[in-house]
Amino acid sequence: MDMSGLLEWLKGSLSSSENRARRILRFLQPEEERRFLHELRAQRKHSQSLQAVRRLGIIRAYTCSLPSFELPKAFSNSIVWEDDVQVSTHALPQATRARPATDKGIPWGIRRVRAPEAWGLTTGYKVKVGVIDTGVDFQHPDLRHSVERGINLLQRMLPPNDDNGHGTHIAGTIAAANQLQGMIGVSPRASIYPVKAFDYNGTAYVSDIILGIDWCVRNRMDVVNMSFGMRTRSKALLNAVTNAYRSGVLIVASSGNDGKRGEIDYPARYLGTVAVGATDRDGRIAEFTNRSSRIDVYAPGEKIDSCWLRGVRRNMSGTSMATSHVTGAVALLLAHRPGLTPAQVKRLLRRSTRPLRHTRSPRPNGELDIMRLLRNADKLKD
Repeated sequence: MDMSGLLEWLKGSLSSSENRARRILRFLQPEEERRFLHELRAQRKHSQSLQAVRRLGIIRAYTCSLPSFELPKAFSNSIVWEDDVQVSTHALPQATRARPATDKGIPWGIRRVRAPEAWGLTTGYKVKVGVIDTGVDFQHPDLRHSVERGINLLQRMLPPNDDNGHGTHIAGTIAAANQLQGMIGVSPRASIYPVKAFDYNGTAYVSDIILGIDWCVRNRMDVVNMSFGMRTRSKALLNAVTNAYRSGVLIVASSGNDGKRGEIDYPARYLGTVAVGATDRDGRIAEFTNRSSRIDVYAPGEKIDSCWLRGVRRNMSGTSMATSHVTGAVALLLAHRPGLTPAQVKRLLRRSTRPLRHTRSPRPNGELDIMRLLRNADKLKD
């Protein structure tokens, strides 16, 4: 393929005065992507427009803002493209200030999944948890001992500070560690690595999420929490999830909050993720959760008490909250049985659930039970 011709076409498109939108261009052959990258690096020093092209290394792709277009025929056999669409976090908008902490700072959902019973065996020590979200409140007293530096993909020179609250809430359920004065999460000695891909509105582009997955793979996260979703399928995001799975990095994703039956959002719908639905305090499937046979496990997601901005706590509902319980459980499991593959963890989660209450669905997967999960893991042959 004529790389110089491709770059000239790109420069012209990037300089166009037409209305532009973000696109993802993906190379089908590794060798051609390597040649393009070499040429891009050589030319971008002298081209202002080419400096806006960002590489998505995990899928041999690039993202930039381009007019509505069809690829020139000369490149159509080597490159595929898709719109770089926006994705939203999976929390319901009604967020209320939490009541004062009770039960020694252990929220009801964390007790429900039987995390405290597991802490004599495992606390998630040294397990690396990537949280691709809105960032985290580094000053929150319940998280100060749990959070590592991470990365801000929106402003690379700044730390991944949370300007929304959603990421801080997720991080608290996974690994808060302030039982005497605040709250304690599912896996209190796990290490949270915040990956800020979402802005203050709780929205992100697919390309930023892919960059987040890439960062998590390169920095050897053990498990990644992705509490967000979209209704449209993205081949680029599928490839990133699949490559992470093959690299040994498990992604836990939320099913969505539209109350749909037989359908869940992407990326939870991809086979390379653990798909999570939400339950209420009574162990029933929450009314708001999407549900289908693709759900791997359900977990508490209604009125979940966790960390919020400026050192407070807040109740929130959504499959986002359910997903963070499962990610914490995976951290406990991987500290207890290091070396489990993503496929093994996914099978263990599905096999270790307890039955849901009052469900009319034909044999859905059940609710997270951490003690069953650890017992079943111990039965695996070394």
